[in-house]
Order: sequence, then C-alpha cells, then structure tokens
Amino acid sequence: MKPRNTYRYELRDGRQIVQYGISEHPDVRAYQHELDGKRFTGVSVVGPAVTRDSALEWERQMVEAYERSHGGKRPRYNK
Repeated sequence: MKPRNTYRYELRDGRQIVQYGISEHPDVRAYQHELDGKRFTGVSVVGPAVTRDSALEWERQMVEAYERSHGGKRPRYNK
C-alpha cells in the first residue's frame, strides 16, 4: 500500500490562484517559493494527505480546469 504523505496546496495572490502544487511539507515548500521570489499572499492546503500519484493527478486536473476557464492561460507559476 502506498503511503498517503503528499499534500495538495494552492498559492494565492489575493483571491487569484497563482499556483497549484503538491508537497510532503507544504509550509516548507511555501517558504521555498518565497525565497524564489514568487509573489503570493497565502497558501491553502487542500484536503488530507494522499498518495503521490493521486496528488500529481489532482494537480494536472486543476491546472487543466484553470486553463479551460481562463482562455488557455495557466496559473502564474505553473509551467
């Protein structure tokens, strides 16, 4: 059985989502994003920890949904 140790998160700048991401340590990852110069006002963990495969699938689906509703543009920091 695969471990459920990966968290899903959203970075926001005000009310706008600027990145969907996954990490085992979202608080540390948010700090790393700050050090990289990314501008955001908050980070929200989405749901409980899940398997890495499940988290990667969630991230892909969320970016695709964002693109569909924003004229093909991705969130600011998702490449």
